[in-house]
Amino acid sequence: MSIEKARACFAEYGIADRILEFPVSSATVQLAAQALGCEPCRIAKTLSFSVSGVPIPVVAAGDVKVDNTKFKSRFAVKAAMLSRENTEAMIGHSVEAFVPSR
Repeated sequence: MSIEKARACFAEYGIADRILEFPVSSATVQLAAQALGCEPCRIAKTLSFSVSGVPIPVVAAGDVKVDNTKFKSRFAVKAAMLSRENTEAMIGHSVEAFVPSR
């Protein structure tokens, strides 16, 4: 998702002013935490899984991993992350980080 699409989506809810842009990369949990000056546990990350062909985005704290046992208990299948190739088609944006232009 481009920053323009994100801004337009947030604008629909009156929260476009909440978007933070940084002069440094926030492409990983660690880089985002450094850019914000916080601990990685304070960063939210989204992991995308497929369950019977349906995309399941999971938002988690930056310092945790998905518990496979809990995932299987909830969705009745083993956790399978979307491939890079399928993510854009199923989620609406590619697996890429927003890196500031220089």
